Amino acid sequence: MRHKAAVAALATATMLLTSSGAHAADSSSEPGTPVTIDAGMSAAPYLYLGWGEPPSPSTVMAATGVDWFTMAFILSDGGCSPAWDGARPLHGGVDEQAINEIRANGGDIVPSIGGWSGNKLGPNCGSATELAAAYQEVIDAYDLNAIDVDIENSDEFENEIVQDRILGALKIVEQNNPGITTILTFGTGVTGPTWWGQRLIDRAAELDVGVDVYTIMPFNFGGGSDMYGNTVSSAEGLSSALQAANGWDVATAYAHMGISGMNGLSDQGEETTTATWTSIRDWARSNGLARLAFWSVNRDRPCSGAPAANCSGTPQSDWEFTAITAAF
Repeated sequence: MRHKAAVAALATATMLLTSSGAHAADSSSEPGTPVTIDAGMSAAPYLYLGWGEPPSPSTVMAATGVDWFTMAFILSDGGCSPAWDGARPLHGGVDEQAINEIRANGGDIVPSIGGWSGNKLGPNCGSATELAAAYQEVIDAYDLNAIDVDIENSDEFENEIVQDRILGALKIVEQNNPGITTILTFGTGVTGPTWWGQRLIDRAAELDVGVDVYTIMPFNFGGGSDMYGNTVSSAEGLSSALQAANGWDVATAYAHMGISGMNGLSDQGEETTTATWTSIRDWARSNGLARLAFWSVNRDRPCSGAPAANCSGTPQSDWEFTAITAAF
């Protein structure tokens, strides 16, 4: 989605679930089965170590009660091998140090593979098998229980070949890692998935890919001044699309859904205040959604005027959006 301009470039670098690290209760190989993921895993805001004065994860955990983070971004090293931001190694760098710190404090992480910017694995790996091997390298590096594929932009999301490659790779990953939670994150319109989002959902059903959680990013989507109403509208559109593609009832669709917002001001000037985010959280919780996240913990600090890499551009206290999310 639409990480354009300043915060976009900020937001996705570049974008934009308990402490036991338990697997999802239901197998990803069963697309029609309601997914049950760990309560901690379901609330996992994005943490990015590439910019924005990254905070100490343990400091945020102690202040907010959050257990899990979605860590961004796994990209291509120039070929079909994964690296943080396409440059930092999986082992021995700041990212692994952060993961160890999070786990030492009783939490865990979901890696975000992709995003808006940078050199992605999807276009660089020549087949679903090769792409699955790259995903597997990340899974094995950290003994992961979940992965998030953030599929955006014209190189992955708006590309039929790469969409199918990603879905094929996820199906292989699910077969080789029973119990792993698979998440697809993508942009949306105010009434639900765009044509490309609808295609992604339909193809996953056609290919029998048991995606556990479909997460929409309701920001930079024409949300205007009604970010609560338009977020709910986009989520209801996602529910309808999932029901139609998979033959699910509404409760099953909700149980396979997530929302990943942008705290504070978006690139389009849409403002999600702490009060708005609380209302979105409460709606998602009351309807049994599987995941709640936002971009990003780096920005979860107050500042006035334009948002920056290290603040939201809206009145708040430090880590307030994270604390709201942790109560999901």
